[in-house]
Amino acid sequence: MKLTATLGLIATLFAVPAVQAQTLPDLAGQTVVVATEDAYPPLQFKQDGQSVGWEYDAMAEIAKRLNFTVSYENISWDAMIPAVSEGQFDLGMTGITIRDDRKEVVDFSDAYMRSEMVMLVRGDETRFTDAASFAANEDLLIAAQPGTTPFYVGVYEVLDGNEANPRVKLFETFGAGVQALRTGDVDLVLTDGTAGNGYVAASEGALKIVGDKLGTEDFGFIFPKGSELVAPINAAIAAMQADGTLEALNKKWFLDFKVGG
Repeated sequence: MKLTATLGLIATLFAVPAVQAQTLPDLAGQTVVVATEDAYPPLQFKQDGQSVGWEYDAMAEIAKRLNFTVSYENISWDAMIPAVSEGQFDLGMTGITIRDDRKEVVDFSDAYMRSEMVMLVRGDETRFTDAASFAANEDLLIAAQPGTTPFYVGVYEVLDGNEANPRVKLFETFGAGVQALRTGDVDLVLTDGTAGNGYVAASEGALKIVGDKLGTEDFGFIFPKGSELVAPINAAIAAMQADGTLEALNKKWFLDFKVGG
């Protein structure tokens, strides 16, 4: 789930070569089935019953430039990578961190975003101010989705490296973990800055970010191994970076974004 912040914020895009729109492949109207989770604002989430977010806007623009039709299917995070790997979907997106172990089972697009990992806590939290002081207090709990980068960062960089540590409370969705944080059932959520800053901005002081950044993540779309869609979509990402489209999406979703509206 990224180094110098785009627009002075939390997301940074890789520099990519300029690509002229007329050089992009034409996929002749084919249907591309995209797996989504709708639980990772502001990249993708439900608002007034509709699926919205940075990734939806980006995918709509990619589809227009490459001339394909998008069909969305919702699936849980823990099932997404296996399902795409098995060819059940043409593409998966939900702020998926590009990692070598995942490259063994799926292909990734070029990175479309870079984000820094942050510590999201309640606004009145005073018991800890960084990863070390959190780890030192054995009464404190962390929320995570199994198999995600925040889970592994929490286990190996914040706690003791034990993936069965009872201080890690598992939740099916990122949003459920944040809700548990707000209600006091856990004390920390690790997330990339894209989601963390969005939640803080909308929380009216109920949430804040503490401590130093805990590393960076590069996000990419995933495909079945050997997919012929990788090269066209990489070309579209490069073109959208070159002409400012990705920067405009960052402004819309990271400068102006409010969770839930």
